[in-house]
Amino acid sequence: MSKITYIDGDAGILRYRGYPIEELAEKRNYLQIAYLLIHGELPTKAEYDTWEHNITFHTMVHENVKKFMDGFHHDAHPMGMVVSTVAALSTFYPDAKYILDEKSRMLQTFRLIAKIPTLAAFAYRHSQGLAYVYPNNDLPYTANFLAMMNRPSWTTSYEPDPVLTKALDILFVLHADHEQNCSTSAMRTVGSSHADPFSCAAAAVAALYGPLHGGANEEVLKMLEEIGSKEKIPEIIRQVKDGKRLLFGFGHRIYKNYDPRAKIIKKVADQVFEVTGRNPLLDIALELESVALSDEYFIKRKLYPNVDFYSGIIYQAMGFPVDIFPVLFAIPRMSGWLAQWQELLQDPEQKISRPRQIYTGYPERHVPS
Repeated sequence: MSKITYIDGDAGILRYRGYPIEELAEKRNYLQIAYLLIHGELPTKAEYDTWEHNITFHTMVHENVKKFMDGFHHDAHPMGMVVSTVAALSTFYPDAKYILDEKSRMLQTFRLIAKIPTLAAFAYRHSQGLAYVYPNNDLPYTANFLAMMNRPSWTTSYEPDPVLTKALDILFVLHADHEQNCSTSAMRTVGSSHADPFSCAAAAVAALYGPLHGGANEEVLKMLEEIGSKEKIPEIIRQVKDGKRLLFGFGHRIYKNYDPRAKIIKKVADQVFEVTGRNPLLDIALELESVALSDEYFIKRKLYPNVDFYSGIIYQAMGFPVDIFPVLFAIPRMSGWLAQWQELLQDPEQKISRPRQIYTGYPERHVPS
């Protein structure tokens, strides 16, 4: 049971704390959504100002974290670096172990939401052989992340494009929580042992690292690049029907209707391409969606586009390499993980997670003499 996120897969409904995702994406920014997920209500102006200040205050990381990251090989995957550095933060903040203390929990919440963009940007720049860029706390949360990713190291006067900043912020809102998916369940399972939140979050990031969870939009991108032109789509559809290939970006374990997040992302794509230029893969994606949604095979199986179908195209247009896609997922999901973790700790009925298994091996047998 949870009071955080409601999903009706048949009707294509997603709500955070009762609010429709469509309204939140249109009317609120990511940090307001993070507050909502964790506190249960949207913040007042005064509450938001305090919340934003507390997040901004903790964006920096200890200098030794940079040394830790420097130890990774030049071709280390950014997601692997983020998993490791999130876990390492627990050694910098020993007070994080006081998980039953409300003030300590909130302090670690500030730290994790604030530092995950910094760690993500550092991991990216390390993988590109670029100097690290420190946070600029005069910038809003999402703009600050884009600046750490893209700012030339020889200047401090850099502000990301406001259209791209808004687009990424909307994507952060859409990815903030999604009920009991693999990574959220990992956060709760490890949290049930009363581990510190940095260790719990590292487990969640590790679960997200798996290509079946955090890598779906990369698979969509690969598929669209492989298709290459709209003329090849009928053959692709035929192969899908014959069971010879998968159609990535369609269907969802929960949604048996059009993923409400996909509708929003489709609109965001148009805004992004006005700045970056139209991604040629979009035309293939639109045609593929049109063909699939008019085909009885997909209609009968309720295979509609999901959130991953358009997000990879947008990320690519914004200049992000595919290795960073799951990292872009981890940043906003941190608030959802922490909301789920706090809810678990406040549940008096919660015990350590201990699933039972059904044994399917040999019956009793004996060692020969």
